[in-house]
Amino acid sequence: MNDLDESTPQFPTYKGKPLVRSGDVIYYGSMQDKYVVKLEIKSKKKVQDIDVADRVTVQLMYTDQNIRSRKQIVKSSEKNGLYLAMDIADAWLTRALAE
Repeated sequence: MNDLDESTPQFPTYKGKPLVRSGDVIYYGSMQDKYVVKLEIKSKKKVQDIDVADRVTVQLMYTDQNIRSRKQIVKSSEKNGLYLAMDIADAWLTRALAE
């Protein structure tokens, strides 16, 4: 049973959590939860004719808008490639939401 109406935007998901992209920034998780992960692509490399994420910063953040932006970041790391970044993002978010 789906309780979402047709006006609710459908985002792509990774392991059941939404992915929202704006340029080189990807948010992983739901803004209704206590935490979300921000992935920012810092550099890209060419693989054949395609730009592929090379260095990606990963930040576990509080979604509470009342917290000052510097205090919102819980954990931060930099990974080589989007695959490794998504792997750590999922681990951090899953653990944080289980608290």
